[in-house]
Amino acid sequence: MVVGRRTPLSREQVITAAVALADEKGVAGVTMRAVAGVVGVEAMSLYNHVAGREGILDGMVDVVFSEISLPEKGVHWREAMRARASSARATLGRHPWAVALMDSRRSPGEATLRHHNAVLGALRGGGFSIVMAGHAVSLIDSYVYGFVLQEVGLPFSTRDELEEVAGEIMGDLPADAYPYLTEIMVSYASRPDYAYADEFGFGLELILGALGPDEIP
Repeated sequence: MVVGRRTPLSREQVITAAVALADEKGVAGVTMRAVAGVVGVEAMSLYNHVAGREGILDGMVDVVFSEISLPEKGVHWREAMRARASSARATLGRHPWAVALMDSRRSPGEATLRHHNAVLGALRGGGFSIVMAGHAVSLIDSYVYGFVLQEVGLPFSTRDELEEVAGEIMGDLPADAYPYLTEIMVSYASRPDYAYADEFGFGLELILGALGPDEIP
């Protein structure tokens, strides 16, 4: 039985509870009953604040977009996209469940709409045509989302863990069976200054360097 609340419930509290649940258990763990249990009401009471589970998901995505920094006005488009991509990566690293939902909502919230408008505005202000701005957003977002999925799925998060995983893999490999894999693990990934996170900046700079206001033939 759910213990009754002493203070009125708000939509913001419902969405905040849902985001916390998703961070802990993934989006599959966000059910009306589970959210109701967190905020201390019966599941049916949530319908006074959200339009069912889909309404909760809409709000969760909006929270994630609200945490991503908007492009600053007056900043060169390339710097604006660099800062926004880095902020998006950090935000999605905290909420990896959101990657699959970011562009799936049919009822986007204010923060979501404001974010997309600001990104497109930065590109249009930088001289991008409507078509080229669309290309740029799709390309950058595909890279950011894909990198986050790969990064959160890695079997290591610290230098010590990386060395442990590399040692286990190398120890199981027949000598000289995979020379190029051995080479990159020994001569690159094992360097003291190596950090997988640096790969994000390398790839992002390649993308931003290739993009520009001109149309692609």
